[in-house]
Amino acid sequence: MIEFGNIKRLNEDEFKKFAKLVYEESGIFLKDSKITLLSNRLRKRLQALDIDSFREYYDYIQNFPDKAKEIEQLLDVVSTNETYFFRNERQFEALEKYCLPDLASKKTDKTLKIWSAGCSTGEEPYTIAICILECQHLFAGWDIEIIATDIAPSVLDFARKGEYSGRRIEKVPPGILQKYFTRDAEYPEVYTVKDRVRKMARFYYLNLFKNPYPKNMDIIFCRNVMIYFDREHQKRLVAGFHNSLSKHGYLFIGHSETLHSISEDFMYVKLLDSPVYVPRESGNEF
Repeated sequence: MIEFGNIKRLNEDEFKKFAKLVYEESGIFLKDSKITLLSNRLRKRLQALDIDSFREYYDYIQNFPDKAKEIEQLLDVVSTNETYFFRNERQFEALEKYCLPDLASKKTDKTLKIWSAGCSTGEEPYTIAICILECQHLFAGWDIEIIATDIAPSVLDFARKGEYSGRRIEKVPPGILQKYFTRDAEYPEVYTVKDRVRKMARFYYLNLFKNPYPKNMDIIFCRNVMIYFDREHQKRLVAGFHNSLSKHGYLFIGHSETLHSISEDFMYVKLLDSPVYVPRESGNEF
């Protein structure tokens, strides 16, 4: 196998080619300052293919019979996937205390559909599932579906296993950890999500700018994803969410993100100081 350190860093022309390709395929915008970051991440794929230069890898992508498959691998190594359970826990408090009870009182079809867009390694959709189980008295007899999607196949495989340790589970309250996780007998630092949690979430590959969105969602979580896109792609993304969301639905975004000057279709609702938005036509107020 090619040694990681023997692969020279991207030069400026190579960086521009890959940055353009990544942008066209995913909407992810890479500033010039990201040349070292991109070099290091692409080296992983070059090693896997036993290719020793970025120029050769670029040509490999262009000439690969199933180019779309290799693009998936490219975006897999380029995307950022750092997360953990109960990240920005106030948002999950808002979900439990306000959003879920509100939907339980308004919906008559007894269905609840939630989309975790950019689900990474699964901590977010599993946290959502735990929140629902914690107020399951509201949803007796309901059909509940959590759709979890990401652009990176490797993180989806990780999520389906449901095995976590270290920083990923640091913020899980001890009672919740005991109730919804099983500690590994051989490796006690590893906790596996229990079946009743895992079965609630279904994981799929989805490119937010290439594939159709799921419809009639009651809640959409898309946190710390928009920050990787330019304004044009942010507007396209949020417009797609508006079309995907039900009239009385909720959109959760990251604390460092905003819909200001991006969309007039949503309005901000202050729920425990969390960035939560609702369709403007919903009339939801708290």
